[in-house]
Amino acid sequence: MLYQLLTSFKESVSFLNVFEYITFRSASAAITALLISFIVGPFIIRLLKKYQIGEEIRDSGPETHLKKKGTPTMGGLLILTSVIVPTLLFGDLSNVFIQIILVSTLWMGLFGFLDDYLKVVRKSKSGLIARYKMAGQILLGLLISFWIFNTPEFAEISSKSSVPFFKNFEIDFGLFYPLVVILVITGTSNAVNLTDGLDGLAAGLLAISFSVFAAIAYISGRVDFSDYLNILYLPGAGELTVFASAMAGACLGYLWFNANPAEIFMGDTGSLASGAALGALAVLLKKELLLSIIGGVFVWEAVSVILQVGYFKWTKSKHSEGKRLFKMAPIHHHFELSGWPESKIVIRFWIIGLLLALFSLTTFKIR
Repeated sequence: MLYQLLTSFKESVSFLNVFEYITFRSASAAITALLISFIVGPFIIRLLKKYQIGEEIRDSGPETHLKKKGTPTMGGLLILTSVIVPTLLFGDLSNVFIQIILVSTLWMGLFGFLDDYLKVVRKSKSGLIARYKMAGQILLGLLISFWIFNTPEFAEISSKSSVPFFKNFEIDFGLFYPLVVILVITGTSNAVNLTDGLDGLAAGLLAISFSVFAAIAYISGRVDFSDYLNILYLPGAGELTVFASAMAGACLGYLWFNANPAEIFMGDTGSLASGAALGALAVLLKKELLLSIIGGVFVWEAVSVILQVGYFKWTKSKHSEGKRLFKMAPIHHHFELSGWPESKIVIRFWIIGLLLALFSLTTFKIR
């Protein structure tokens, strides 16, 4: 929006040429997202407190979380505002990558908002029924797949996915690719949702992941860089750097208020939207497999729940009494019940996330 407006005057005002550079617009988007968070954050927190939109703590969770009851939730509204506005200002809205990523974020943000609204405002214990959320994720996956298959920019690689550690090697999923997209979108949005259980945990890991994807998007959109690193060149994908930078800035801005002790929780509004955005970035950049490394902590959290449920059902069928593999799932609760302070768990998980992020970048040279 602002980008198109300002560049139309670049012939008469030479300074405006800086808006042609993705690096400048990405940095501007990240800074703007941070500033919006700092400015709008206190207002949203006061508004949520005024209308008593506070978190309901489930009885089955750790006892230490009971003191968090009533903390304002729906903080995802802050994240969405902080990422959408900079993207609209500094992104090229005619770019198909930007269009898809914005639709993906807002789509799951809407489903997350409905879930939070039903749980917090309407006092429905279950919130939005799980199958409706799943339906929303599946529909989004189908929409993205249809969009990709019918977009010229993806003509030769529409159903392909890059394989880490292998030079110029992609898997072509063919007609099964929509299933891959659905799996990535559903898995990532739910994994982020599960991870959002400790103050600052999900926000910090998201900031790290989106920063890595900002770098990947920039490299993928440059013919010289992508050729040097032997990765897929995706014309136009560089614009995703603007969105990913804005999202990283938005997550850091949100973290300012979500750091322990949290003043606000993101709720499903934020976790489902940011998770879907992360998954959509991986799909658009053809890095679906690499996502499992970049977002390794999210994968770990989701797998811990699957293992916990699976082990409980298996032991119950074998011994008529279900046993737990972990003290509680997701895995961060296991460490909580093992006596680790919440802040220590969060920082250690951030360190693991950062190490995985750095390792994911080395895969472009380790081939």
